[in-house]
Amino acid sequence: MRVGITYDLRDDYLALGLGEEETAEFDRLETIDAIDQALKDLGCATDRIGNVRSLTARLARGDRWDLVFNIAEGLQGYSREAQVPALLDAFQIPYTFSDPLALAMTLHKGMAKHVVRDSGIPTPDFIVVKAYRDIAQVDLPFPLFAKPVAEGTGKGISAASRLSSRHELCSQCARLLSEYRQPVLVEAYLPGREFTVGIVGTDDEARAVGIMEVILRNGAEQHSYSYLNKKRFEEFVEYRPVVGEEADQAIEIALAAWRVLECRDGGRLDLRADAKGQIHFLEVNPLPGMHPESSDLPILCTMSGTPYKDLVRWIMESARRRVSG
Repeated sequence: MRVGITYDLRDDYLALGLGEEETAEFDRLETIDAIDQALKDLGCATDRIGNVRSLTARLARGDRWDLVFNIAEGLQGYSREAQVPALLDAFQIPYTFSDPLALAMTLHKGMAKHVVRDSGIPTPDFIVVKAYRDIAQVDLPFPLFAKPVAEGTGKGISAASRLSSRHELCSQCARLLSEYRQPVLVEAYLPGREFTVGIVGTDDEARAVGIMEVILRNGAEQHSYSYLNKKRFEEFVEYRPVVGEEADQAIEIALAAWRVLECRDGGRLDLRADAKGQIHFLEVNPLPGMHPESSDLPILCTMSGTPYKDLVRWIMESARRRVSG
């Protein structure tokens, strides 16, 4: 099987003059190397394609693949993660992970939460602030939590994201609207434990591969799995495997959200408990980081004793079943 690999290499964008935070979601070369090697170990012939522009050029030249292992994040717009899958759909080339609809919908956290909430899955009360004047419409009780509506890797999240007053709400929303040039998701702050659930598979075949609690150490930015905490996770974050009733509840909610959002093949979901211990959906990442040592999904697999190659194999098997079925 000839497998192409699509990705956004962080060094390429840094060389173009983009900053550290702007490129935080893009992949390091060691991630591409790890995926490439795992695919070769599974018997695939690999071809490193690169980003959406490289894919466009290759398609125009007539290049084709049996399947594409896609981890390209894209750069611009709510549909940036959907660009590569949309192109591949147009040329009838199968690929791993979710389709353009799921990727665009879940990147916009407000849209994803509307679907999840309307399906009866617990999620914190929220409102999307599209402009400064919309702050007056926020009537949720404090404390609240604010973050950009369509960023990943904790971008735009800091200790200032937890809001205790209307003054803090106005100040933080104004800053995020100006700095990230997109709406702000404002939601009820949940004070309980925070979990990450790893999922592989699609629809009824989806299953949890692990669950861990995110515990902030001394010196970390408190109240959130922030950009700084993620960037310096070895110093500021402890990942602890979870078992028991809360773990079962978190897995049940994660799988329900995964299926209703029609995510595919592999990813992770972030959840948090309220003051009564009820687990709530926060967000989903259907295009998960795949660095073998620093990305959450591979970390979860490592905790459960699953080699990186097996994670890649599970993702590929799920994609192949979809294509053949």
